[in-house]
Amino acid sequence: MERRNLLRAAVLGGSAAALGGSLWRGAAYAAPAQPGTGPYGALGSADANGIRLPSGFSSRVIARSGQRVTGTSYTWHNAPDGGACYADGSGWIYVSNSEINPSGGASAVKFSSTGTVTSAYRILSGTRTNCAGGTTPWNTWLSCEEVSRGYVFETDPWGVKAAVRRDAMGRFKHEAAAADPVRKVVYLTEDETNGRFYRFVPTTWGDLSAGTLQVMVAGSATSGSFTWANVPDPDGSPTATRSQVSGSKSFNGGEGCYYADDTVWFTTKGDNRVWQVNLTNNTYELAYDDSLVSSGTAPLTGVDNITGSSSGDLFVAEDGGNMEICVITPNDVIAPFLRIDGQSGSEITGPAFSPDGRRLYFSSQRGTSGTSSGGITYEVTGPFRS
Repeated sequence: MERRNLLRAAVLGGSAAALGGSLWRGAAYAAPAQPGTGPYGALGSADANGIRLPSGFSSRVIARSGQRVTGTSYTWHNAPDGGACYADGSGWIYVSNSEINPSGGASAVKFSSTGTVTSAYRILSGTRTNCAGGTTPWNTWLSCEEVSRGYVFETDPWGVKAAVRRDAMGRFKHEAAAADPVRKVVYLTEDETNGRFYRFVPTTWGDLSAGTLQVMVAGSATSGSFTWANVPDPDGSPTATRSQVSGSKSFNGGEGCYYADDTVWFTTKGDNRVWQVNLTNNTYELAYDDSLVSSGTAPLTGVDNITGSSSGDLFVAEDGGNMEICVITPNDVIAPFLRIDGQSGSEITGPAFSPDGRRLYFSSQRGTSGTSSGGITYEVTGPFRS
């Protein structure tokens, strides 16, 4: 029985949650996990913030759109989206995009070594619909515009240096970015129904002002080998970047993107999939596909932002669905890690771990009101796997 059919048979044979492929090279396919029986156990009752968490974990509100961040005079932005954390001496910084148009941009919250908020400030202004993005090894934040012929802006999480528009990284409906320090490239997703998966090869690693934009070329199958081809006109006019290279592979609504250990994962919301790109042998496959899960039991719906922990677990946020962040383990087990109650008109955005791995930050983009002015940014602490 071929691998895909084997997985389908395993999943359909019970009320299980499983993946469409092995996440880590050489990892054996794990027995399907029962819903709610992932590495952290079942979710408890909703806490005072409306968040259901496993035993031993707790949440707190860090910021609310339109209100001052606790302990500061800074007003938090609307529609918080993609985010990331940066070490700051013994403390850290959490940056967050604002997915509104006009204005958009990004803000940051600074924490002390004990987790106390010490300041909050703007790091990017005057941009549009800043959705996701990504970190760089030289500690900048790439904030991506999710608009037609949008730009990538490189920003300073400390708010000292002015943000810089990186035209060479192409103009398209940017979503997320993930830096690969081994191959010295940055991977980019495109939020279009026929979007593409790109990589940017800087002329000089550490300097994104010049380089070559490339696109993945592959067949229509859900797994196989691939190559990279140069995009002739990264400016995307008059021909969109996704239409310039014959044979470039189409993906249905590119969203979050994350790199670790010679592998890059990205999500596509149009078909509710998590893709795994194996960079050592230039192959790709499905890491999660809800079509392989029997109707009504898919644990992960509305895939969106994605990040990873030091344990090798992936954390995938839902855009809608039942407002969960799900964990995918190296043993191919998937289960809810948390759920937000009473916010069905929102989506979960910006999951990112503090540098020590003990705190997870994320936002509910529209909160209980279901509007961009109702955003809430949270922190979860507890015994995360290391």
